[in-house]
Amino acid sequence: MNPPRRRTRPLLLVAALLSALALSSCAGSGSGSDEAVEPEQRLSTAKTTLDETSGVQIRLATEDLPPGVNGLVSAAGTATHAPAFEGDITVAASGINADAEVVAVDGVVYAKLPFTTDFVEIDPADYGAPDPADLMATENGLSSLLTAARDVESAEHVRDGEAVLSRLTGTLPGDAVADVIPSASADATFDATFTLDESDRVTEIVLTGPFYPDADDVTYTVDLEKYGVEKDITAP
Repeated sequence: MNPPRRRTRPLLLVAALLSALALSSCAGSGSGSDEAVEPEQRLSTAKTTLDETSGVQIRLATEDLPPGVNGLVSAAGTATHAPAFEGDITVAASGINADAEVVAVDGVVYAKLPFTTDFVEIDPADYGAPDPADLMATENGLSSLLTAARDVESAEHVRDGEAVLSRLTGTLPGDAVADVIPSASADATFDATFTLDESDRVTEIVLTGPFYPDADDVTYTVDLEKYGVEKDITAP
């Protein structure tokens, strides 16, 4: 009986080694497949995720508008797929920045303008701004920019605390950008950078190009966070 015992131990060691190699191979394969995903596919996944979430916290802003331009400086608040928006916007008009509380729902935009206490209906186009509720539209909204991008390339990985984010670069046709920010030149091409988290949720979109006629290029940054936020937004 001694010989069989002497053969068993080497066989067990070989089996354990083969199992370890198999597990290592599987782990390596999974990591490699993540890297192999095409940038366009990641953006397509990001669009689906944004389209399917109940809502997000959103901020769209530029650090500076060219002198003499009347337009949107920032919009920040909660946007849902009702579609609806509740938050604040800042617009530049005649060299002055004006802040207003805004509620957008059922295709109507209400604003509490400076030095007033009541909400009134406004046409955001009068201020060079989009209907903020339309930012969450599944067609011609922010998510559509993700699949309208051309010449998409992986740029770099960045860290946000413990999170590892991926940046993708590309270009966007002007008509796609104009659907989101109406003042954009529909005939131009815009540079775009998309930042995705590890779950391929878009967390930032940076757009640069001719947003206003006869003016220098402007960069707008869109930050999206708190996917899955729920809020019942009603007309004031």
